[in-house]
Amino acid sequence: MNGSNASAGIPAHPCALLPLLASDEEVVAFFAGVADLDATDPADHLLEDGVRLASGARLEQFARAGSGDAFCFVGEGGEERPVVYVSLDGEAGPLALGLPELVLLCLVAPWWRDAPGRTTGELQAVAAEYREAMPDLDQRRDRAARALGLDPDGLPSEAAALARLVELSRGPVAAACLVVGYEGDPLDLLFGVAPDQP
Repeated sequence: MNGSNASAGIPAHPCALLPLLASDEEVVAFFAGVADLDATDPADHLLEDGVRLASGARLEQFARAGSGDAFCFVGEGGEERPVVYVSLDGEAGPLALGLPELVLLCLVAPWWRDAPGRTTGELQAVAAEYREAMPDLDQRRDRAARALGLDPDGLPSEAAALARLVELSRGPVAAACLVVGYEGDPLDLLFGVAPDQP
């Protein structure tokens, strides 16, 4: 993949996604309730003082997890900007090249936070636990996808979405998205992969 949204198989979306993440009932129910991405109250979306990108580029929080962790856009522009996750546990890393890619990740692998350091078998067990705890997961996902104008049958596989996370954790994207904390030290890498590793 060359890093563009088109290369990730993401359909062009005819309208802005962020307002739908904040207001559409089916979308909010899935993203805030299942994927732990809450974009409903922008006033609550403020990063800790001093948390910033090492590059000096803009870091703009647009959503939060229930834990208080932050979903942030990198740089200037709109929903096509890279998305970084900043954990209150002192970890950060890129999740997607644009909001459409993040939406797909959350739809197919809402448990992505459990991916770092896990084997394929362990990840399958995590997914199974998620489905056991939420038997209507697929139906909720499909309703949210349709509300966003996406065909549920056209969503990527869990494996493809997680492979994309690993890909983004390496090379220039990770380097451009390096987050430093309020003391000026880089936060730990979300996926434990150094940006300069092949």
